[in-house]
Amino acid sequence: MESRGGRSIEVDFFRGIVLIVIVLDHIPGSALSHLMLHAYAFCDSAEVFVFLGGYASAAAYTAVLARRGRGAAQLRFVKRCGEIYRAYLLTALLTLVSGALLALFHLNPPMVALTGWPPFANRPLHEALDILVLRRQPYLSSVLPMYVIFALCVPLVVPLVRRSAGVALLLSVAIWAAARPLAVFFSIDDVGDWAFNPFAWQLMFVLGVVVRVRPVSDGFHASNAARWLLRVGVAAVLAFAVAKLFVLTQPLPGTLKQNLSVERVINFLAILCVTARLVRMGSVARLAQHLPAVVRVGRTGLVCFVTGTLVSLIVDTATPHAFHGVAGVLLALSGDLVAITAMLVIARGWSGWKQDASRTAVNGAGCG
Repeated sequence: MESRGGRSIEVDFFRGIVLIVIVLDHIPGSALSHLMLHAYAFCDSAEVFVFLGGYASAAAYTAVLARRGRGAAQLRFVKRCGEIYRAYLLTALLTLVSGALLALFHLNPPMVALTGWPPFANRPLHEALDILVLRRQPYLSSVLPMYVIFALCVPLVVPLVRRSAGVALLLSVAIWAAARPLAVFFSIDDVGDWAFNPFAWQLMFVLGVVVRVRPVSDGFHASNAARWLLRVGVAAVLAFAVAKLFVLTQPLPGTLKQNLSVERVINFLAILCVTARLVRMGSVARLAQHLPAVVRVGRTGLVCFVTGTLVSLIVDTATPHAFHGVAGVLLALSGDLVAITAMLVIARGWSGWKQDASRTAVNGAGCG
């Protein structure tokens, strides 16, 4: 189902949900984060975010390609690369400034360490250079350098998928399988510097491109194979949930997420299988129509991602952590509510500003 302008309301809705979840997941004292995907699955919002990024990128590339040709489509993603890089620098700057202010006023010492401010304060020129060349990414900005690389690759990946989705997937799987040696070769294997190995995570991005460019046919959706696949997907989702909730209850090594481990991929594919059926039934579109504010967050993704950095830092710092029991849960829920409201307000404000700017530009052109 598509909304005005050819955008998928389901994709915008999922992106909005994921952006809000990312903010909550980065508030250490959040109560709602214990109910999010990572609590009952081996994957989390990161897989969804990257997959949807591939889907949306493929949709944008093919739309520009159809209207204005290959050159315009390629140029669009070169510019997009620059936009993401600038957003990365702004996110890094906001993170470091936040860390500096917290350190100055002796607030939230754990968050000060996470922001990367202490090493930056000791060696500002060296750390600034590392940030500029993507060797070092301050807290919460670490997913954006990966997107810079992906944006540059869109003009190569989408045409390949259009010619042969099978070849594209095989090549992507081969790169994913060799992700760790490739990361070591390019010196990005330190979890503290590159939280996401792009050679591994490109698999999620390519899967999103494939789903958009080569969607499953109506005939397959109506077949017995599709129904059996759905049953397997539901069983896998439940099995992974049981394992996460009752067997592997301790935090897993960070390298599994950094390098997109096989269990994360399988768990995500199972969830994707179930979600795809809900989308096809129209359930997600109906829900999205009742929650337009969330859809708006998804449509202002980059802005909400950058500002969400500040939201999570501010809410975590402002929420007292000395309370326990019912009082502690209520305070944590209050912080979550503030964070969610802030994201909805930011999206609404940015959308309104863009609409006003567009009207002003149109009126100015008309007067000219």
